[in-house]
Amino acid sequence: MRALTLAPLATALGVAYQTSCGCRCIEGRPVKDLMIKIHAQAEVSPEADIGDGTMVWRNVQIREKARIGRGCIIGQGAYVEYGVVIGDRVKIQNNASLYSGLTLEDGVFVGPHVVFTNDKVPRGINPDGSLKSADDWTVGSTLVRYGAAIGACAVIVTGVTVGRWAMVGSGAVVTKDVPDHALVVGNPARVAGWVSASGKRCATQREASELTQAEQNQR
Repeated sequence: MRALTLAPLATALGVAYQTSCGCRCIEGRPVKDLMIKIHAQAEVSPEADIGDGTMVWRNVQIREKARIGRGCIIGQGAYVEYGVVIGDRVKIQNNASLYSGLTLEDGVFVGPHVVFTNDKVPRGINPDGSLKSADDWTVGSTLVRYGAAIGACAVIVTGVTVGRWAMVGSGAVVTKDVPDHALVVGNPARVAGWVSASGKRCATQREASELTQAEQNQR
């Protein structure tokens, strides 16, 4: 079936589709008019909300009721589960896994293969051997604050807050809250220093905060 014949159905559902000329459309309008770019091999729920200027690359899956802000980049193979909230100008690199209960504020960076968990006590079955259902566990919540960066292959265990402009080192396992401007590394992740918005190392959190203000005033 030619993609063009899907246009009426796709328009009715509000989903993206591809015409025979290769154009991507949403609700009957070319995506380029909306400033949204969705790769033809991405799977985006019609119930997801994606802001203008956002780019969604190949093999990305974005589930229902996910909210993604303006000017974001969602890298190849990333998974965004239902209900995840992503702010503006967020960069999510290849194969990152973002599960329900997660909120990313504006300007967050998520490196490749990062995992955000949402179950503190994961089990496949209940004590009686029955398969766990959605009613048998509680979805945890995780917040990553403005401008924070999560390095490649890091794991963020649910129930924590990563502070503003904090930096999580590659491969770290975060099990506790990360203060603003903190640089954390290791398993479990521990504070190894302090960084400004531009990533410059500082001796104290206060110095990092003051340097960040100076960096922002220079722009």
